[in-house]
Amino acid sequence: MTAHTLHGDLESTALYDIPGPRAQRRHFLYGVLSTAVILALAGWILYLLFDTNQFTAAKWSPFQYTGIQELLLRGLGNTLKAFAYASVLSLVLGAVLATGRLSWHRPVRWLATLCVEFFRAMPVLVMIFFIFVALKVQPLPALVAGLTLYNGSVLAEVFRTGINAVERGQREAAYALGMRKTQVMTYVLAPQAGRAMLPAIISQLVVALKDTSLGFLITYEEFLHAGKLIASNLDYDLPFIPVVMVISPIYIGMCMLLSWFATWVARRQRRSPKTEAVDVAAAEPGPVLPGQP
Repeated sequence: MTAHTLHGDLESTALYDIPGPRAQRRHFLYGVLSTAVILALAGWILYLLFDTNQFTAAKWSPFQYTGIQELLLRGLGNTLKAFAYASVLSLVLGAVLATGRLSWHRPVRWLATLCVEFFRAMPVLVMIFFIFVALKVQPLPALVAGLTLYNGSVLAEVFRTGINAVERGQREAAYALGMRKTQVMTYVLAPQAGRAMLPAIISQLVVALKDTSLGFLITYEEFLHAGKLIASNLDYDLPFIPVVMVISPIYIGMCMLLSWFATWVARRQRRSPKTEAVDVAAAEPGPVLPGQP
């Protein structure tokens, strides 16, 4: 066994002990039992759906109508529009609040901290209702404003934590080179923290995407609101179940697509020439100094 192989084995077992034969059998048993429970739960749900006749043609034929399809597509477009506005504004607000929290000026830091803690603690639904009812704002701006205030305050903490997680020596070295604070933040800290912050940023954007469904409570015609309109006009029992079975996979697919995009961006960053390691030539002897043998 070579030293490199031994070093790799030590690294792979540094955090936990390799399970022995009994532990492997126990883990296999746990996996089999968990799979059986999941399959039993899925079978029970399918049994209930078939027992209540949720897969009959009469309950699914309305989705073939052009009017219902257009209503769903219009609601999906409104959902994506609200998410696009809220995600961009949340990122901007989060960056501004994080910059304020990292400021050297105490009043600015206190004001940014107060905004972050207040909007992060306030329920997003309460903010949306307050903006819509008390301020008499239209449904789309009210929904976007509520989502922006909440998710922006959460992203501010993500940005601040990511910046502070960068090794302190990086900041000190940049200041030693004569760089200003804005240059240090822009060219040194933010690029290094970006990769570490990306999973948390995407997770919060997924939350924003799902929270767009709160728009139906203020009559914003988003995807869930369209499904509610469809279900309320169907004349058979339990009309909401087929509608949910149509809407839910689309919501899940959009969230999975957003997560896949984050993975693709992270993989692309690892392959970027600016972040790849550069081969350094081996050191060679320099010219002989005068007077040296």
